Amino acid sequence: MHKKRITAACLALILLVTGFGGCGAEAEQSSGEETTQTETVEKVPATETFRDNDTLYENQDNTSVKVMYLTVRTGNSEENSNHTWEEVNSYSVYDYDDMGVSRYKVEGILQEGDENGPTADGFGYGLETPNATVQIRGQTSSRQEQKNYKIEIKKNKGTIDGQRTISLNKHVNEGLRFRNKLSYDLMSEIPQLMSLRTQFVHLYVKDETASGTAGAFEDYGLYTQVEQLNKTALKAHGLDSNGHLYKAEYFEFFRYEDAIKLQTDPTYDADLFSDYLECKGDNDNTKLIQMLDDLNNYQIPIEDILETYFDQENIVYWMAFQMLSGNIDTNTRNLFLYSPQNSSRWYLISWDNDGSFKEDENALQEYSNGGSWQSGVSNYWGNVLFNRCLKSETFRAALDAAVEDVKGYMNTEHMTELINGYRTVTERYAFALPDATYEPLTPAQYDQVADGLPALVDTYYNMYRESLEKPMPFFIGVPTVEGDTMHYVWDSAYDFDAEDITYSFELSTDYNFTNKLVEATNLRTTEITSDTLEPGQYFMRVRATNTSGEQQDAFDYYVTDAGKTYGVKCFYVLPDGSIGEDTYEE
Repeated sequence: MHKKRITAACLALILLVTGFGGCGAEAEQSSGEETTQTETVEKVPATETFRDNDTLYENQDNTSVKVMYLTVRTGNSEENSNHTWEEVNSYSVYDYDDMGVSRYKVEGILQEGDENGPTADGFGYGLETPNATVQIRGQTSSRQEQKNYKIEIKKNKGTIDGQRTISLNKHVNEGLRFRNKLSYDLMSEIPQLMSLRTQFVHLYVKDETASGTAGAFEDYGLYTQVEQLNKTALKAHGLDSNGHLYKAEYFEFFRYEDAIKLQTDPTYDADLFSDYLECKGDNDNTKLIQMLDDLNNYQIPIEDILETYFDQENIVYWMAFQMLSGNIDTNTRNLFLYSPQNSSRWYLISWDNDGSFKEDENALQEYSNGGSWQSGVSNYWGNVLFNRCLKSETFRAALDAAVEDVKGYMNTEHMTELINGYRTVTERYAFALPDATYEPLTPAQYDQVADGLPALVDTYYNMYRESLEKPMPFFIGVPTVEGDTMHYVWDSAYDFDAEDITYSFELSTDYNFTNKLVEATNLRTTEITSDTLEPGQYFMRVRATNTSGEQQDAFDYYVTDAGKTYGVKCFYVLPDGSIGEDTYEE
């Protein structure tokens, strides 16, 4: 099923209805903090401190390379493995959505070895029959020429390091090829964070699906194996393997009453549910629904919500790490929600960090995908949970302390030591075939980006500090036509210090605003009018400025090949005079 992304205007409407957005939250804006109401929820005793199983990482060698050999064969229809290797590599997940079918698989013989071939002491040695199935993994990455793979070892066929699911990530758009591993290794050192085991893997593949005859192993280059977060992993990390586990997919902690339902509900739609969450554990959604009901009930103070349903330490350390690593694609996805049995508490666990520490590489490629409101706390302002938390002065103080603590683990000396170790592995693969064909950096650029990476921690730290002084972002509404007048509206911005806020408004026929039709500054209201417009494409930009002179863009942005133009909303005046909204997909 094709996953339809919610537009900025739809979000603005939702925020308005729930009392979350600026226009609907004016009562909270006046005090600078979330309004405290009298209604409370029943509190539960605090559970044990949320901690990882540190023994898992004691013997982990960050610079070792595991060599894997994969022989692929056409399997059977029952397992959806009756396909060729070419078919498996021909389609992205978006193609599968359009076709309405599950991802194609093949059967495989997975073996461990060295650069000379499978070894007698390695997993799968001597096997002649399949011990696994293979399919592509990832979402946007599935469109790349070099694919990521999910290898599922069949039941009773053994494990590799206690894992039956082998997730191999190529990171084609990540020039250094070690950012994901760097983030997980750093998290494994921070007691308040849950990490996952990682391993560099050199993969060889032999394709027997086309002709059915044995051929030669083909070099597929370097991958990073990341431990799949599932029941097996929960148990290994000392967590409840029978607990609730959801992977977030553009999930902003709204109630989503049309999608988030009990599976016993006759109107439950699995595809609609998966637009927001992918269930990886207990599939009874009762506890999830109760949490979302109360979180979206603004009469319940956020302090009570945190005490009952979350672990504040877990949230602030998770958020601190994402901000200090510049991992911006974490405000609605790339995270897991975990809750043990017999507990109302939910915990955040990181997933997919290859977008971290990418500021310098984006600049080299002249691509803007991070900045403006995506820097610091404002990146999380559109999420109900984080929004309500950040309105609490107590929470912000705890977040500040976590940021200072996490920054200590990311000191320049330690970061440099880790990076130099990874480079002994990644560089020799990145600039050799087959990976060199798709490596986005030159050797000189690779050196430049790797050498500058430790300094990015200070860059992201300063962005965090600056974001606290700015107004929070807001949504621009879709213009309306009222007789001979165009009416433009936007939500109110929020300021942590309750400073007065004014707005600037610009209307143009181009997204660079070189041909402005309307321009106004120092607006104290969240609306403006103009004469009606001729049919065509238009762009409007709204910015908020507080008394201290700190400025913030709107949430809306316009996407071009060069990246995002922030604070800009595109719309069309159609030939009949009606308004068409520009929509986008992540």
